[in-house]
Amino acid sequence: MESKGYWVPIALVALHFVIAAIAPLGARSLGRRIFYVCAVAPAATAIWAAAASPGILEGRPVDASLGWLPAIGLEISLRVDAFALVMIALVSGIGTLIFVYSVSYFGHHAGTDRDLGRFASRLTAFAGAMLGLVLADNLLVLYVFWELTSITSYLLIGYEDEKGSARAAALQALLITASGGLVMLAGFVLIGEAAGTYEISALLANPPVTGLAAVGALLTLAGAFTKSAQVPFHIWLPGAMAAPTPVSAYLHSATMVKAGIYLIARFAPVFAVVAGWRPLVLGVGLATMLWGGLRALRQHDLKLLLAYGTVSQLGFMMTLFGAGLGEATHAAVVLLLAHAMFKAALFMVAGVVDHQTHTRDIRRLSGVGRRMPALAVVGTIAAMSMAGLPPLFGFIAKEGAYETYLHADLAAPWPTVMLIGLVAGSVLTFAYSYRFVWGAFADKPMARQRKQVGASSPAPTWAFLAPPALLAALTVATGIVPASVDHLVNAAAQALAGVEEIHLALWHGFTLALLLSMVTVGLGVGLVWVREPFSALQERWGGWPGSQAAYEWSLRALNVVSDRVTGVVQSGSLPVYLAVILLTAVLLPSSALLALPRVPGPSALAENGAQLLVAAGIIVAAVSLIFSQRRFISVFLMGSVGYGVAVLFVLQGAPDLALTQFLIETLSVVVFVLVLRFLPPRFSRRPWRLGQAMRVLTAGAVGAFVFFMALIAGGSRPDSATPVAEEFLARSIEEAGGHNVVNVILVDFRGYDTLGEITVLVIAALGVAALVVASARRDGVADTGDRPDEDRVDGTGPADARQELGAQVGAEVEH
Repeated sequence: MESKGYWVPIALVALHFVIAAIAPLGARSLGRRIFYVCAVAPAATAIWAAAASPGILEGRPVDASLGWLPAIGLEISLRVDAFALVMIALVSGIGTLIFVYSVSYFGHHAGTDRDLGRFASRLTAFAGAMLGLVLADNLLVLYVFWELTSITSYLLIGYEDEKGSARAAALQALLITASGGLVMLAGFVLIGEAAGTYEISALLANPPVTGLAAVGALLTLAGAFTKSAQVPFHIWLPGAMAAPTPVSAYLHSATMVKAGIYLIARFAPVFAVVAGWRPLVLGVGLATMLWGGLRALRQHDLKLLLAYGTVSQLGFMMTLFGAGLGEATHAAVVLLLAHAMFKAALFMVAGVVDHQTHTRDIRRLSGVGRRMPALAVVGTIAAMSMAGLPPLFGFIAKEGAYETYLHADLAAPWPTVMLIGLVAGSVLTFAYSYRFVWGAFADKPMARQRKQVGASSPAPTWAFLAPPALLAALTVATGIVPASVDHLVNAAAQALAGVEEIHLALWHGFTLALLLSMVTVGLGVGLVWVREPFSALQERWGGWPGSQAAYEWSLRALNVVSDRVTGVVQSGSLPVYLAVILLTAVLLPSSALLALPRVPGPSALAENGAQLLVAAGIIVAAVSLIFSQRRFISVFLMGSVGYGVAVLFVLQGAPDLALTQFLIETLSVVVFVLVLRFLPPRFSRRPWRLGQAMRVLTAGAVGAFVFFMALIAGGSRPDSATPVAEEFLARSIEEAGGHNVVNVILVDFRGYDTLGEITVLVIAALGVAALVVASARRDGVADTGDRPDEDRVDGTGPADARQELGAQVGAEVEH
């Protein structure tokens, strides 16, 4: 049983954006306390999810839908199942703590309240976008929220926009994640068309089995890999550490980077059987885990160390969710929760250290643990969970991953390869977890003659320490009493892959998984012991070109190519631009016209002799226009063509259109006359015959196309069909509620067209006003004697400075 049409999830998503809109105004009076107001949205979401969880965990998802574009069947569909509850715990539960943490973090912020308001607004909007993403039950709606997270994260990463490094990091994150998102959108379209529906729950319940859907599934991996910082797209995540620590703790540990993991988790149970899925996902995930761990061991900045650790952990999750196996999915859900708790806590701890000591360089930090023992305890607990040590929740997650690949139903040699890779990655995780604790809190001798800080720094307030302490307490509680989240994890895994119940426990006896955990710790201790030689070895490898170099090279190449392409296609020649536009407009629809079975006969050309006579006059004026050498005469002839069309409207019984046409032509003639004052009286001659031939060809093609299009369109409606006029009359009251059919047509049936016409008229009016003002100013200059008296208004006087300038402009335009 499912609750249809439930409105609360939609309202909660909307609440985030409402608060985001008012946050900049509220910050003026509340200052940094505006974060408490912004915390209302994620807190309300977490409270509602907790209240609704009993039914959802029993298999009764909450569905909500709101009509968006009913004409094409597109609705804002949200669905809250057990796995969505897990994601809400990350997005809204940890999000609430981040907002509370931000109050203390920005306690001595150097910016203005306006800056804090903008930051709070963007962070709240991101929370709303991420919530919409994990609840979306429509592929296109998911993509909209997906891109919203990219845009808001771009604004958050580049928050300190006076720094070039922040702007560059924000742009890098946007380019990489948005590019992957576009490829993912193509995959969504292929999957949706193959399935006959874009509703995620429907297509996963009855997955398409066509090759089109298989290609679409592989294309979606591009979005997942880029968003979740998988190798080689991982470089944006360490760069994003230019953002304030609350952004790092929220976006880049608990939420945004989990978007790609979320997508894989949803699709893998269905599409893992697609050829190439498992080798690609497992291979990329394993490479990401190992590479991120190796890079973390080289970092001296606490946030960068954690950032590369996040890359490694995301690869770990990718290897579990991507397998599409029931037991692996269960272990992945545990790891997802464990990682959110310990990594968000660690980022907040790093922020506290930075806030209190004004540095994150582990070569300068010394004595922080002695000065801030409570902070050291919190950081150490979170790091131990990351390292996979008992009795913490991270240990349970790691054991579950080992157990998965000890019995994985995969073709050889994948289980062995993955097990060896996970052990190696976990050894690196142990080593960089130790590096974080040692670097942040230990008493260290001065390294490289740097001035040490920390021993005399002020201790943080309890309010500042409370959010990471709460997460550390949770990782201890869930590790000691894993049954507290057993039901949630099983229900989430069941919602994804139909997994049989697997009960969490801290102690399973002496098993092979426990032996591998002991081996991991032993090798991790050994790696810590030889960290100096290992670091030296890494330094020698560090000179090799990597993903960052490839990214910078691609930007340079893109700039070079764009410059050269622009030099060719943007030549400055107006005839070339017009020819490209007109020929494109002709060639594409002409293929459809040629496929028509019949073309109307000569009787469709005119209804009476008067129309033929006016048409003949139009043709004479148009042909004369071609051979005219004077600009003013050409404008007159062009206006004559327009006036002739207006006469045809009168003969056809459309006086309103005729009046509009008369006004437009009159205005056009006036505008051209105003412009001609600044141009030479005659057209310049062009000796290039090929250019003239191209103009004749373009004009002939456009003329023929318009002629046959009008002829065929006018005769395409069958005689038995109801006249269009009667259709408008019949629908004007029923569909638009209007008795004046002309108004109904303009405002309702052709509303967008009318809006476009009004916009064009407004722009034209502004242009005419600018020309009149410019002309008046120029006349004022003439009154002072700056322009020769013999230079007449019609522009036929002797050449002067104005005429020379006009000649140059005219030549440029014609060129």
